[in-house]
Amino acid sequence: MTLAPYAASDKTSRGRRYQETAPAYRGEYQRDRDRIIHCAAFRRLEYKTQVFVNHEGDLFRTRLTHSIEVAQIGRSIARALGLNEDLTEAIALAHDLGHTPFGHSGQEALNQCMRDHGGFEHNLQSLRVVEVLEERYAEFPGLNLTYETREGILKHCSLKKAAELGELGRRFLEKKQPGLEAQLVNLADEIAYNNHDVDDGLRSGLLGIDQLCNVALFSEQYLNVERTYPRLTPRRRIYETVRRMINRVVTDVIETSRRLLTESGVQHIDEVRNHPGQLITYSEEIRHETNGLKKFLRNNLYTHEKVSRMSNEAVKIVQELFAVFMQDPRLLPAQYQDKIKDSGAGAKADGSTPGKARIIADYIAGMTDRYAIREHARLCRARETA
Repeated sequence: MTLAPYAASDKTSRGRRYQETAPAYRGEYQRDRDRIIHCAAFRRLEYKTQVFVNHEGDLFRTRLTHSIEVAQIGRSIARALGLNEDLTEAIALAHDLGHTPFGHSGQEALNQCMRDHGGFEHNLQSLRVVEVLEERYAEFPGLNLTYETREGILKHCSLKKAAELGELGRRFLEKKQPGLEAQLVNLADEIAYNNHDVDDGLRSGLLGIDQLCNVALFSEQYLNVERTYPRLTPRRRIYETVRRMINRVVTDVIETSRRLLTESGVQHIDEVRNHPGQLITYSEEIRHETNGLKKFLRNNLYTHEKVSRMSNEAVKIVQELFAVFMQDPRLLPAQYQDKIKDSGAGAKADGSTPGKARIIADYIAGMTDRYAIREHARLCRARETA
């Protein structure tokens, strides 16, 4: 496939932090994708919450299946626009590597625990995973991914934190855009979770068809399916509706972005970065409908009593684990105890030189849901009954 002139290219990549011999039979971004798939943090995503905790049902999405769906949507859009599919897939598969157990509730709890130690944010943690925490290669720490993949992983960043990240953080300070593949994955992430949360919400029984028929993006497709296939089973009707919702939004992104790219006149990735606005985006109509769906999910699914109950339990688990390990680091696995000993007095609150709190946060963030539940029962509940 011929790449568009504004796509990221192996030949014009800004390279890796540690120089390596170029791969013989695959591209640089293929190598990134392959390293991500083989890393331990990627495998752990199978047992990390998207909305529903892993043990609540085998068919609900997890961080792993979500990442795969983001990659599929991303590659479809990238191919239509002549962008780099391998880079798109690498960013998509890596974008949630730093997520805590128990989804956003776990992240908020760990951020609260780390408020005096530089805070915690899952995008920065995903970057930390691929740059430092994965220990697989003899010649460098982390996965040594290309600049473009790392740029795509870092979707958000405060200006204070950006100043600490060198070249990678400069675009936030200079108010520049990331490459098109990074912009694309950011959108594909939103498309994926909006639509599969509808599917999981209906499957769980926490959402109803009557409720969703008040949401424009859902109701238009659902009523069309109902008219076209009146005898379809309820489950197949939902699948067909969600499929059409995704197709409607993806088609809109392709057509809107293609028009914007043509009008902008950009011919190189550096021109993309210097462009005043994002070039991969929705039309205003679809943006309005998407925001309506997001608001509905926030009000009816993410804050539902059942989800909130588990979220409250997740907060308790994360906070109590953090407190126990801070009080007695000897309860940590040996390799984390060694990291704390090695960090010594050189630790900084911003995490650039990790101290005890940051190392404990790394350990907790890497836990799966079920491992965190098991460790909490072993370490915390045992103390409560002692």
